[in-house]
Amino acid sequence: MSEADQDPVVRKLRDEIAANDLTLLEAFNRRLELVRQLKEHKDEHGIDFVDPEQEKRLLDRLAAVNRGPFSEEAVRELYRVLLDLTKGEV
Repeated sequence: MSEADQDPVVRKLRDEIAANDLTLLEAFNRRLELVRQLKEHKDEHGIDFVDPEQEKRLLDRLAAVNRGPFSEEAVRELYRVLLDLTKGEV
């Protein structure tokens, strides 16, 4: 066991990070399910699945409400990756 593994503050923070990671994973999976529902509806109604203007609005809105410490560019990059992964999954 490393020195860091024995440090109670390190252990506590790692536990909190791990719990947060689970929360994020659940949120990402829920988001994907919602996107699947949206795609199904759009397909049924002949609406294009990808909407670049909506993606731009999403990125702009998230960048505007971000209080940090993520930078605006990091928020935009994170969601560009998430959007790409989501489109690949549905």
